[in-house]
Amino acid sequence: MPDPTTTPPREKTFLGHPAQLGTLFGVEMWERFSFYGMQAILLLYMYYSVTDGGLGYDQGVAAGVVGAYGGTVYLSTILAAWAGDRLFGPERVLFGSAISVMAGHVALALLPGGTGLAVGLVLVALGSGGIKANASTIIAMLYAPGDDRRDAGFSIFYLGINIGALAGQLLTPALQTAAGFHWGFGLAAVGMALGLVQYTVARRNLPPEGRIVPNPLPPAGRVRAGLIGAAAVVVPVALTLAGVITAGRLDYIVTGIVAVAAVGYFTLLLTSPKVDRTERRRVLAFLPMWVASAVFWAIFQQIFTVLTIYADQRLDRSVFGLFVLPAGSVQAIEPLFVVLLAGVFATVWTRLGPRQPSSPTKMAIGTIVVGIGFLLFVPLAGTGPNGTPLLAVAGILLVFCVAELFTSPVGQSLSTKLAPQAFRTQMVALFFLSVSMGTVLAGVLAQFYSAENEIAYFGITGAVAIVVGLVVIAAVPRLKVLMAGVR
Repeated sequence: MPDPTTTPPREKTFLGHPAQLGTLFGVEMWERFSFYGMQAILLLYMYYSVTDGGLGYDQGVAAGVVGAYGGTVYLSTILAAWAGDRLFGPERVLFGSAISVMAGHVALALLPGGTGLAVGLVLVALGSGGIKANASTIIAMLYAPGDDRRDAGFSIFYLGINIGALAGQLLTPALQTAAGFHWGFGLAAVGMALGLVQYTVARRNLPPEGRIVPNPLPPAGRVRAGLIGAAAVVVPVALTLAGVITAGRLDYIVTGIVAVAAVGYFTLLLTSPKVDRTERRRVLAFLPMWVASAVFWAIFQQIFTVLTIYADQRLDRSVFGLFVLPAGSVQAIEPLFVVLLAGVFATVWTRLGPRQPSSPTKMAIGTIVVGIGFLLFVPLAGTGPNGTPLLAVAGILLVFCVAELFTSPVGQSLSTKLAPQAFRTQMVALFFLSVSMGTVLAGVLAQFYSAENEIAYFGITGAVAIVVGLVVIAAVPRLKVLMAGVR
């Protein structure tokens, strides 16, 4: 019988995974509570009339701004990932980003009109991007190479995202309906404050390598980076004051910036002398999956553009005749399904282990399924104002949920597995650039949506996603070769 004084203590775990996953789970849950709670009412706030508490923007322009803002969130992962890899280490950037998110929600709650909108969205975009890029990198540090729990760990992390999103999308629109938009934004600020407190208490237990700068910038480079950063602030402000950057052009401007950034990042990773031949082939394998991910998100993120308009104007939101669901809370149906199913997916991937489908196959399936989800809107065309049954849209959002669980946590996990050693966090940022591209395109596409062209709109975009997914499936054997043993 072993001596109890010499038996090593049992390792603390979080749902069978390293305990530190719980710390990151918590901060991301509260950040998503605030982020999605605010986003649930953002489009409505922009296009509702001033007498109804909104800003009175044109509906198409408002949808474009929401898409551009969402794209900027994921675009900012580049800056945050670069800062994590070259200046401060990913953990410190994550902490500072959480503070920025809270400040942004406070600005939306307290500052009036367009000023509060601009200041708040910029701070939230920068902070959310920083949390996304660096949290994923730190999660990857919790697992040894070849640990089959990694995909499951990202699925559990994704569960935290959707618990927060679900609560935020239910509570924030309810408070906005009862008390006004700024009270809703204030609730988002309170949620992020709770997340920041939780993270501050537990951050010391995270892996110490999270505070290490893997590819430090030399002193001369810091001066150059400071000058570039100052220009990145001054130039957009000057162009806005000159009338070049306007709300109506913002989504197209962000689309161009994301495209240039993606090309630049792939070029950097494929040509850097710090990337060896095997790592370069893995980056090349990531390219078609990046495209599939962008197409997936271009459809999925229309939950916050087209579906918000659809819920406000086309959907019967009565729940069994008992109450009317706020338009912003319709978005909460999808994360509810994720909360119910994320654990199922994590369990399946864990039990299958090496027998589970490869990551490219999972992402291709997700792209096909989200395309099918859009096609399911076609039979609902022509139902008239507030005539579409809520149950029908709930079924479509269940399809979206399945597609998301095949694509998003797998894409994050894969980007960490394929990342060159010198560009770990920046490879995660490259994945989020695909989300950025898809999100801003969701705003661009929303401007072409109307009740009169629903069959063409949903039919064409859904079919494109299905074709892209099938192309990736056909390329899977070649991608496995390029990935050199990574699944």
